[in-house]
Amino acid sequence: MSLPTNEYFPEDPDLLPPARRRRARRLLAPLAADERAATLDHMARRTSPTFDFFLFSALAGLLFSLGLLADSPPLLVLAAVFAPLLAPVVGVSLGTVTGSYRLFASSLVGLLVGSLLVFLMGLLVGLPVHLVEGLYLEQAIRHTQLSWPMFVLMAAGAVFTAALMTHAGRSAAAPSVALAYTLYLPLAAAGMGLSSGMPHLWPDGLVLFAIHLAWAILFGALTLALRGFRPLTLFGYTLGGVVTLAGVILLVAFGAFSATLGVFGAPVARPTYTPTLTLTATPIPPTITPTLTPVPPTATSTATFTPTLAPTVTPTPSPTPMPVYARIAASKESGGAFVRTDPGFDSTSFTTITNNTLVEVLPDSVVVDGYTWAHIIVVDSGLEGWILQDLLAISTPVPQW
Repeated sequence: MSLPTNEYFPEDPDLLPPARRRRARRLLAPLAADERAATLDHMARRTSPTFDFFLFSALAGLLFSLGLLADSPPLLVLAAVFAPLLAPVVGVSLGTVTGSYRLFASSLVGLLVGSLLVFLMGLLVGLPVHLVEGLYLEQAIRHTQLSWPMFVLMAAGAVFTAALMTHAGRSAAAPSVALAYTLYLPLAAAGMGLSSGMPHLWPDGLVLFAIHLAWAILFGALTLALRGFRPLTLFGYTLGGVVTLAGVILLVAFGAFSATLGVFGAPVARPTYTPTLTLTATPIPPTITPTLTPVPPTATSTATFTPTLAPTVTPTPSPTPMPVYARIAASKESGGAFVRTDPGFDSTSFTTITNNTLVEVLPDSVVVDGYTWAHIIVVDSGLEGWILQDLLAISTPVPQW
């Protein structure tokens, strides 16, 4: 008996077994028409900004500004944790992908009001900054520059926040922390830069906020499109195209190709270069010291005597004897010769030199016991001693050797 290969799926999802229903909620798959309508109505209510959203946005802006002032990364992470759920960003994405003008406008206005509170908190905290001389806010400067790690963090936060908000039983608070970190932090730094007058914070932070916001909406809209949400009217496609074009223009203009835009005399969203002291050698002109030149005396007539030339004695050069060189030429069995301190076999031998060693023969050779002893100097080592003349092979002909 063969079993049917097709599995039965009831039209009502509530009739599915609990395990299969939970698995269906976990999958990032397109929703059915009735599920999409219910999810759209549910998300429209969740993405509407409330009083808590504005309150916690102001608190997060204050903590972000204090963390930048203290140059403390842990305090910046704590501020992102205290930030509210950035559901309005998902609301703007949802309004973009479905073409709902009312949802798009209400979510965008609520998000901008919350962002304005963060900017005002940075503006307030940055007022006394100009009173402190030599203050260098490293974290503020770093988080107002375009960087790929921050861009990836923003994209991940936008995708997972939008995906989890389509599930009724899941919370999107964790990915929203990453989204708040990449959106609110540069905005607080821009407010501090405007009130303190520090360069490269304003308007760099504001431009970076705009770039991250545009791309967060795009990533959220793509995630919702994968979940089955489609534009219901032509306005939806037009709105989505406008947001996409704005995000691409911002990223290309300020980040991808490192374009420079001067606003209020400062480069926007570009790395800050710290000037280094270069020592330049400046030539010092020589000091001219005046010297007194004596006035020549008055010429007087003196008697001039003409000297008589005397014969000049020319010295006769003494001939220098040519040095005589020889090589050790002992028998092959011995392989060398002894060098003694004095001529004669009774004297002490202090070293042995091998055959073919070059020596200089001094002119004071003597005969002892019927043997001629030559006074030598070893060329390589400079050792001086006496050796039998018969053991030397002369290289320079010398008369009467």
